[in-house]
Amino acid sequence: MSEHPTVTAVDALAAELLDEAAAHSARRTARTLVSGNSLRATLIAMLAEAELAEHDSPAAGTVHVLGGEVLLRTPSRQWELTEGDIVALPPERHSVHALTDATMLLTVALH
Repeated sequence: MSEHPTVTAVDALAAELLDEAAAHSARRTARTLVSGNSLRATLIAMLAEAELAEHDSPAAGTVHVLGGEVLLRTPSRQWELTEGDIVALPPERHSVHALTDATMLLTVALH
């Protein structure tokens, strides 16, 4: 394991966040792993049937599903994403619905 202070053991943290999600009424939780002037990476854990309500899309970003299955929806399309899938966020309002317990890495360009 690295001693670099910005290294995160993502798999272990993902499991921890899934456990934390069970204690929240929204059945989801998140932790920002990297935050800088131009980039933010956030680990999100959602229990089955949890929802991230429709919201605006950032200028540029990706969702990488680390475990489980989610449904990414826009008013015009939807994508069923499974472990290992990565997708650029659509340039329109979207929502995310957990089909199973799921973890994903959201990476957003801030400019």
